[in-house]
Amino acid sequence: MKDNKYNRIKVVLAEKNRTGIWLGEQIGKSNTTVSKYINQRVQPDLITLYAIADALDVDVRELIISNK
Repeated sequence: MKDNKYNRIKVVLAEKNRTGIWLGEQIGKSNTTVSKYINQRVQPDLITLYAIADALDVDVRELIISNK
């Protein structure tokens, strides 16, 4: 992918009416780290991605942008 957009965390947070601060509290990560995930500067590892999906009550696949 040319634009390096791999996750939909920001979109799903908005759909669920949740904030990055809330997400950080749920998954035990700092606001800075979560902000980096949301703004695509850093991608979460697989374990963290599953924790995010659990916190947001979505299938982990909903957080990933398909390559097809």
